[in-house]
Amino acid sequence: MTGADPVQLHAASPGLWTLAWRRLRADRMAMASLAVVCLFLLSVLLSATGLVAAGWEDEVAVNYAPPAFMGPDTALAALSQPAAPAPPNAFDPLGSDIAVLKAAIEENAARQGKTVQAAKAATLPFGADKWGHDIVKKTIKGGQTSIVVGLVAALVAVALGTLFGALSGFYGGVVDDLFNWFYSVFTAIPSILMILTVAAVLQTRGVLTIVLILGLTGWTGPYRLMRAEYIKHKAREYVMAADAIGASGWRKMFVHIFPNVSHVALVQMSILVVGFIKAEVILSFLGFGVPVGVVSWGSMLNEAQNELILGKWWQLAAAASAMALLVTAFSLFADALRDALDPKLK
Repeated sequence: MTGADPVQLHAASPGLWTLAWRRLRADRMAMASLAVVCLFLLSVLLSATGLVAAGWEDEVAVNYAPPAFMGPDTALAALSQPAAPAPPNAFDPLGSDIAVLKAAIEENAARQGKTVQAAKAATLPFGADKWGHDIVKKTIKGGQTSIVVGLVAALVAVALGTLFGALSGFYGGVVDDLFNWFYSVFTAIPSILMILTVAAVLQTRGVLTIVLILGLTGWTGPYRLMRAEYIKHKAREYVMAADAIGASGWRKMFVHIFPNVSHVALVQMSILVVGFIKAEVILSFLGFGVPVGVVSWGSMLNEAQNELILGKWWQLAAAASAMALLVTAFSLFADALRDALDPKLK
């Protein structure tokens, strides 16, 4: 500074998240996995806004149309061609009048914005299902449902488990006993029976119902781990220092302790996302999943089991490949993020 002694400015020490981002950027596998996860999330956003896969319900191909690289099925290709007009019948004096009326009806429908059904395609890039729906569009639209269910349900379960574990581990005593009683009740019942019980109580079908079912039954795992972490960290020196300056209990739990145990919550969320996507498949198979008219990877796999008997494997391959790619990328990224956030790792 002019007119005064120069003041040495000390750079601020980088925080936990800044250091974690630096370590994460150095991991090429983590960044590649992040790119794949972001690609799936982008497809969910575009599908929700109708920019892609908007016409997945359109019957654009013949039933069970094979993928383009397999070539058209001759029997299916014959069905895709429009029927040839019948020759005039001399013994049917009304035939020409009926043809004129049909032409007028089609012209009127086209004028009102309705399209006359054209010849259906014999092949599609990755085939069609039994209704002639494009498998690629159906997979993208199904991914929207499955990814939303997995992410939101895992977020609900981890949020409940973290909240209950923080209260139980930090305060102890009667609060700890109360939450441990709830934990014992939920873990005493097999998870599939608990899921079916909550589904029977709600008695509705839909994405929100599946999220509530999975979120309300999946908090026990995060609760157990977060409770142990809070019991361990509440006696650390930095928590005692926060208590000495008058920090409230909520601030100590979620401002001071939580950043140091957030890697546990992230790992649990990655595990639950994978498990909940699989659970959506089971619920759809048992009739508690998505309603009729809503597609998901679970409903696609449910349909594909009958198609596989007929040798139509492309719907199964599309749904399973998309699920495997997302699950693998999400797991690799979550593991790398856990290592980057763990303060004990350099």
